[in-house]
Amino acid sequence: MRVSYGLPTHRVDRGEEFLSARAIAELAEAAEAAGFAAVFTTEHPFPGDAWLAHGGHHALDPLVALSFAAAATSTIRLHTNLFIVALRNPFMAAKGVASLDVLSGGRVIMGIGAGYLEPEFEAVGASFVDRNDRTDEAIAAMKAAWTGESVTFEGTGFRASGNTMLPRPHRRPHPTLWIGGNSRRAIRRAVELADGWSPFPNPARLAGRTRTAGLETVGALAESMDYARSYADSIGRVDPLTFVFIPEGLTMGGAATFDEDRVNASIRELEAIGVGWVTVALPGDTRDAQLAAIERFGHAVLGSAGSGRPHR
Repeated sequence: MRVSYGLPTHRVDRGEEFLSARAIAELAEAAEAAGFAAVFTTEHPFPGDAWLAHGGHHALDPLVALSFAAAATSTIRLHTNLFIVALRNPFMAAKGVASLDVLSGGRVIMGIGAGYLEPEFEAVGASFVDRNDRTDEAIAAMKAAWTGESVTFEGTGFRASGNTMLPRPHRRPHPTLWIGGNSRRAIRRAVELADGWSPFPNPARLAGRTRTAGLETVGALAESMDYARSYADSIGRVDPLTFVFIPEGLTMGGAATFDEDRVNASIRELEAIGVGWVTVALPGDTRDAQLAAIERFGHAVLGSAGSGRPHR
């Protein structure tokens, strides 16, 4: 099982601990040494105040934050979890992602989401109602740009009439693409356009808030994975689809405690149904606490032999 560690770039309340070049470098270095396969960032460029008042959060720009992680490491993958392409011009998004992939030697995993915060779309002048269609369109536009060849492409609010983008991404034909979201449409998007599907645990009571389907059990996840495989067969896809999930014992937001036995049991259960990657957010309100949690996870879950904790 490969594991992606969440850099706490959303902890603007602890900016002195986490929002600095040195903090990102230390945490990414430690994650690489401990055996994590990737580090990830979330994003919210301009969230609405009502959402922030009910548990929402800010975050550093994902490509900027991951560039600092890239500069401090050599092998660990750089994972956007998730990058909302419908908020942007897709060719500008493609340029940023390609630049990070070139400078990191092909280490980008571009996790893509359709987005769910309507006020954030409104604030940046992006249409919310057709975000799914524009996400599909954006992926096609980015793939065209990443070829390094002349592009003719008519999109929603943008048009390339013979334009070329260089340099191409280091990873060919393009950076690894994972699709986030729990819906059947997200699954089909992953099968048709990407390399992996990255759903998340979502109680049915929160489905309206997160604008995606509920997903509460491993059994339900297995059923959705079977749907993905069946759909892949129906359209003639032959490349395997990577499945990504979050183990129990931790959450995307970082649990107050770290139940290593539960995490290990959950990972074994997920492996048994074909999940190949998990994402984890670790506890700790200080950099030292995060570093200790990374080291502990490395020993208890990843089986790393040595300490990956850098000295400050």
